[in-house]
Amino acid sequence: MTRTNSEISNDTPATPFVIVDLDVVERNIGRMAEKLAQYNIKHRPHIKTHKSLRLANLQLAAGAIGITVAKLAEAEVFADGGIGDILIAFPIIGERNLKRLERLHTRIQVAVTVDSWEAAQGLSTIGVRTNKPVRVLIELDGGLHRGGRQPGNDIVEFALRIRELPGLQIEGIMAYFGLIYQSGDPQAIASAVETESISIAETVSNLRQAGITIDIVSSGSTPAAKLCEHVRGITEVRAGNYIFNDVSAVQMGIAEEADCALRVAATVVSIPQPGMATIDAGTKTLTSDKAHHREGFGIIVGRPEIYIAALNEEHGMLRFDPERVALSIGDRIEIIPNHSCVIPNLNDSIYGMRKGVVTERIKIDARGSNY
Repeated sequence: MTRTNSEISNDTPATPFVIVDLDVVERNIGRMAEKLAQYNIKHRPHIKTHKSLRLANLQLAAGAIGITVAKLAEAEVFADGGIGDILIAFPIIGERNLKRLERLHTRIQVAVTVDSWEAAQGLSTIGVRTNKPVRVLIELDGGLHRGGRQPGNDIVEFALRIRELPGLQIEGIMAYFGLIYQSGDPQAIASAVETESISIAETVSNLRQAGITIDIVSSGSTPAAKLCEHVRGITEVRAGNYIFNDVSAVQMGIAEEADCALRVAATVVSIPQPGMATIDAGTKTLTSDKAHHREGFGIIVGRPEIYIAALNEEHGMLRFDPERVALSIGDRIEIIPNHSCVIPNLNDSIYGMRKGVVTERIKIDARGSNY
């Protein structure tokens, strides 16, 4: 549902602030859970999108088997909050981080991705010291080249090598095919998902032929999860963005504006020239991230004729045709950001709303937990 400015409650705080429509959040969670269950795929949602125990517990209640985090600090916060099954999808490097992981390892069920001999050796010491093998997923490079082993001999030889280390338990592989976000429509996404599935299937086959046990095959961004009818051979996905959606999802054709649960409320504070206006939300509130298939820095809900042309730290610059668009100082707008996953980490809390009325304040428990 698209809200108009008049439907925003007077009880809301001073702008800029972040709105989350809880009815839309629950609908997004429910749709994803239902579709993945239809195709017998487990869900381990990535909580870097929202960093909130309140929202993670909604995902778990809908059937998620656990959560994925990007960093140890996130895992620590969510373990303290009572979540006991966590995948850390990031290399654990250095003695300080190994000690932190060891504390988690002794109290909850935790798995870690690994793609280097150095990281594997460190994890091995934890498993030996605690007499409890560390569960690892070997990361496969999905094409971004930000991490992971290469398909073919590289990942097989690596698996065979680390299998000899004591204190490790290889449970499967993890991959992230992030290039899928460059797909411009559902047909291109479906093709990318099928290519992803082929690459993963070949890797799993090669590993199993080499005698490596593969029980978990973890992949799947939000686009892949939404089109999971094209997925083959995956046991679990790690969709995160789906809970909110954003401009990128809209432009890819996998969400509509009505599916975008997270909005940034802002106020027009200056009109320096006709056709130009400034709002009180800049990069510290929105994000400088660009969408792959749309210019600008967000969608202004209900005002497609207004364009967010630029952002400074505290200012957003709007452009429009003054002959067709009327804006006044003090007007309040809502913005769907290009990338919703950035926004919660910029806030101590966000505002849960139903039908335009604030119903709760949602703490961002792992805000700043980026280490």
